[in-house]
Amino acid sequence: MLLGFDIVDVFTDRPFAGNQLAVVRGADELSTDQCLALAREFGYSETTFPSSTVIGGAEYSTRIFTPAGEIPFAGHPTLGTAWVLRSHGLLTTPRLIQVCGAGRIGVRFLEDADDLVELSAVPRDLSGPLDEDVASALLDDLGLSVSDLAGPVRVAGCGLSFVHVPVVRGAVERARVSTRPLAEYADRFAAEGVNLVHVRGDAPQLQVHARVFVPGLSVPEDAATGSAAAGLGVALVATGQLPDGGTYEISQGVEMGRPSALHGRVDVEDGVAALCHVGGRVEHIARGEIAVPAPAGPLS
Repeated sequence: MLLGFDIVDVFTDRPFAGNQLAVVRGADELSTDQCLALAREFGYSETTFPSSTVIGGAEYSTRIFTPAGEIPFAGHPTLGTAWVLRSHGLLTTPRLIQVCGAGRIGVRFLEDADDLVELSAVPRDLSGPLDEDVASALLDDLGLSVSDLAGPVRVAGCGLSFVHVPVVRGAVERARVSTRPLAEYADRFAAEGVNLVHVRGDAPQLQVHARVFVPGLSVPEDAATGSAAAGLGVALVATGQLPDGGTYEISQGVEMGRPSALHGRVDVEDGVAALCHVGGRVEHIARGEIAVPAPAGPLS
């Protein structure tokens, strides 16, 4: 038996940039082990397995896997999966709902903006500022020093949480991939990765140069991270950089040779982030078929 798949690059307006995604179709009956085997075969930061059933052309469910296991939510898989399903005629409305481990995520196609696709996620986590000793240790892991710090370090997320570390100009480029697993910080904070950012501009429009590191996992650095971008909106409100909401344009993946552009905006109610939106474009790269892994059998 063979399953159809599509490969797309997300958060880019040209092929072979942005973040790669494999979308496997018709995989409703696959076990978790089989999905994981396929995710490892593709080897991308994420692979998705959307359901074959689409309700009213507007609602579908999907599972999201890294090569290390299943995760509840991620940004570029959300946008890329919606784009692929739409390209196959399964999604027929501009406003959609994706059901995943993090719940119901709003997705929409902005047809007046060259089919930019955008997700909307509710903030779920905000803590900090972290102590200076923790911030200093995180910076040291990345080959930087506390003198590179440009503001308070916070943990924030909208389904997946990241530790957002603002740094001075030039520090993002100088950072190196960390080899220290974030699990070693489990008694101080819980996060999926480190979002190292240099923020410039003034509210309500900011520009951000970012690198996202996931030390200790199968993807040590990510080319474009929509979930981190969503959480950054929460952090920018909390630090007073977007006190009344606004937009933030993120450049990521440059140092990896996969330049990416993420369009973020955040809505504010009563002084706190109420809804975070992250958008980008998608480029189709390949389409094909892949074999179904054999189910895991009993240990011999």
